[in-house]
Amino acid sequence: MQDSKFTIIENIRIAKDVFQMRLRGDTAAIGNPGEFVNLRLEGFYLRRPISVCDVEGDVLTLIYKVVGKGTEAMSEMTPGTGLMLLTGLGNGYDLSLSGDSPLLIGGGVGVPPLYLLAKRLLAQGKHVRVVLGFNTADEVFYQDEFRALGCDVTVATADGSCGVKGFVTDALPEDYTYFYTCGPMPMFRALNKAVTTSGQFSFEERMGCGFGACMGCSCQTLFGSKRICKDGPVLKKEEILWTD
Repeated sequence: MQDSKFTIIENIRIAKDVFQMRLRGDTAAIGNPGEFVNLRLEGFYLRRPISVCDVEGDVLTLIYKVVGKGTEAMSEMTPGTGLMLLTGLGNGYDLSLSGDSPLLIGGGVGVPPLYLLAKRLLAQGKHVRVVLGFNTADEVFYQDEFRALGCDVTVATADGSCGVKGFVTDALPEDYTYFYTCGPMPMFRALNKAVTTSGQFSFEERMGCGFGACMGCSCQTLFGSKRICKDGPVLKKEEILWTD
């Protein structure tokens, strides 16, 4: 874990209520796809945890949705603004289990961490398929970016306004070697029943401290309660205890 100052170089709207922020700073502590950073915002007590979308040299890309006063304040920040970030948080995805044809499944703002994951898997010579789920067409983002990487991309929208009509479970391919996913809990519950292989879930949880001290975010597993911020956010399918 490292606390560093970053400088915003871009902060643009890319979909309904969704923004892409690019920052320059010390990214040395960022390792695996699926990790997150914790932003300190002036005037707010708790930091904001945001998944790492991409990292190239000293440039970090974050994607966030405006859902409250903190993210609303973020959306109004301009290039040149400095932010303090805790980096190197979370355990990230394990790429060694992917097999030759991994499937990446993202729902809403669960999509961003899959971008860096796709880049790393493609660099290993994997055939990467991506299913992106949203409610409506105006919420869709990054489908072109995934395609530009070389992924096979399918978009699903609940109202059918873009791509497959329905949920990500309605757009799953028949054959894949492993899956990686990030998104809301209802999507996770449905996926757990629909997938045909092992895989990894990256949980979206409200975090207090972001590094395991407060015990405010947890998930019940076969091995006891695990802290999403410290022991996760990525957990393997077989260890999660699902409660309906």
